[in-house]
Amino acid sequence: MTEHVYIHIPFCKRKCNYCSFVSGKNIELKECYLNTLIYEIKSKYKQEKLKTIYIGGGTPSLLDASDIQMIISQFNITNNCEITLEVNPETTITKEYKLAGVNRISLGIQTFDDKILKILGRNHNKETIYKAVNDIKQADFKNISIDLMYGLPYQTQESFQNDIKQVLELKVPHISSYGLKIEKGCYFYKNPPQNLPNEDIQSELYILLSNELKKNGYIHYEISNFALEKFESKHNLCYWQNKNYYGFGLNASGYIGNMRYKNQSEMELYLNNPNKIEEKSILTPIQIMEEEIFLALRLKEGINIKEFNKKYNIDFLDKYKKIINKYKNLINFQDSRISLNENGMLLSNEIMSEFID
Repeated sequence: MTEHVYIHIPFCKRKCNYCSFVSGKNIELKECYLNTLIYEIKSKYKQEKLKTIYIGGGTPSLLDASDIQMIISQFNITNNCEITLEVNPETTITKEYKLAGVNRISLGIQTFDDKILKILGRNHNKETIYKAVNDIKQADFKNISIDLMYGLPYQTQESFQNDIKQVLELKVPHISSYGLKIEKGCYFYKNPPQNLPNEDIQSELYILLSNELKKNGYIHYEISNFALEKFESKHNLCYWQNKNYYGFGLNASGYIGNMRYKNQSEMELYLNNPNKIEEKSILTPIQIMEEEIFLALRLKEGINIKEFNKKYNIDFLDKYKKIINKYKNLINFQDSRISLNENGMLLSNEIMSEFID
């Protein structure tokens, strides 16, 4: 059964210089896009009762509350369904969005440094961030997440320490933090920014963030995510726990049964035929098992060895003993669980890739 949904809203006022997601300044297509999106949902969704809906982008908060309500109304949801809306600080969030069904806000601030924000191509500044968080709280949202980036141009340990201090002042229950990655398709790919921190400095920033947030009561429950108790992202946990989810909208990805798929990435093609899949791969039982290992090791709780052995009919510790011995100083063993320690998280991609045949 599929209990989770991701919906992609591709509209932006301005594309950020580091962004390689499918998005653009084509808001004039909003009505046509929403009609096509609803058609796709009605064609594919099988009326399962949902536990999470995540509306991402792009900038989904460019949609009116009535648009968001129309999207949410297509689904059969549980009473405590987590419904997240991604928001940029320059858009205003009112109680109408809460009445539309949204109960969690994910706010992309990235940094409080106005100079760096300008280099990133963001439309907001430090003052806008504080106003946005105040507006969100005034709209009676309690479940708020903030995105914070490290490894940015001209960013230093001192400036990032200041970012962390200001995030803590905002008193939000969830923080996601990602290192800058310059990928094909973004402005920075062809126009590399100057004064990027090297890998050693990025590692120092990551450790600084983890230590400061843990001192202030946040649980480092996933490599890039920190939350106060009971405020972990239920939707993102569905990815890391290797659960099925629908992907609706332009370039949206989904995972149903043993198939991973991605919708069309060209707007015209999607509007003409939203049910046509651009990419799909059928996973073998071995690939599903390896993906589950890869994803679970992102989590603080890691892998329950007894349950994993029963599910896949293997002896995990025996099958992967060479890898485990190789990284034994970076791995925790507790209560029949295996997970990465803080130093292991710094080398997570290297460690996790060894479990992939």
